[in-house]
Amino acid sequence: MGSRLTIGEFATLTHLSVRTLRRYHADGLLEPAAIDPFTNYRYYAPEQIPNAQVIHQLRRLDVPLQEIKRILATDDAGRREEVIAGHLSQLEAELARTQAAVASLRRLVHPEPAEIEVDLPTLPARTVAAVKSTVHLQDSLAWYDEAMAELDAAFPPGERTGPPGGHYANDLFTAGHGLMTVFRPVRTPRPSGRVEVMELPPVELAVTVHAGSHDDIDVTYGRLGAWVATHALAVDGPIQEVYRVGPRDTPTAADWRTEIGWPVFRLSGKSAARESSS
Repeated sequence: MGSRLTIGEFATLTHLSVRTLRRYHADGLLEPAAIDPFTNYRYYAPEQIPNAQVIHQLRRLDVPLQEIKRILATDDAGRREEVIAGHLSQLEAELARTQAAVASLRRLVHPEPAEIEVDLPTLPARTVAAVKSTVHLQDSLAWYDEAMAELDAAFPPGERTGPPGGHYANDLFTAGHGLMTVFRPVRTPRPSGRVEVMELPPVELAVTVHAGSHDDIDVTYGRLGAWVATHALAVDGPIQEVYRVGPRDTPTAADWRTEIGWPVFRLSGKSAARESSS
């Protein structure tokens, strides 16, 4: 083929159609290396193959033309990589939101299991190691990961006496920002960096277990809330979660088990109940 590639050869090597390459040229995204002044045939250089493929993938991801031009115009490879990585992060976040919405809708249409089990334990006062901060809801997952990493670093497995948990203020859900607290029961709680010693007061809870991925955990929240509205008196207090098995224990989402606790005042003497979704 030599050092110049015809548009047909270039199309074969990049798996892009001739029509697509002509459109990239017209849009100013990918200029041919040379155009014959007599025949107007387009010729491309082998070095243009990676750029053609990058453009194609960015267009498939609906990156605007002007943004692609900006990415290709920079001679700073690090800056180019940074811009592309930013777009990938946005797309991954959108994909995660889509997957979570699909999982929730599927479970709402076909509830599994048809019933949820609810226990009504009374938890005693406890002293734990904790990290807390006011957080925006969209930042909550990243904040949780950072806070748990601090707790794990401060208290290795031999010092832990139970699974980690979290308290989430109602404002986090109703206003989009609120107090988040993550904690670990440990043998000897002590401050370290952002980690502080916290006293958890005694509390009565309505508790159910969400099995599997957190994508549809909002459905379990809703069903537990419906149970509380029917069987108990909800009281002010943060929603509580305990991560019996979570992402920090296994990457297999099907094995995750998250206890969700809703602060209540009991209306009956029952210690457990079942709620039908019908």
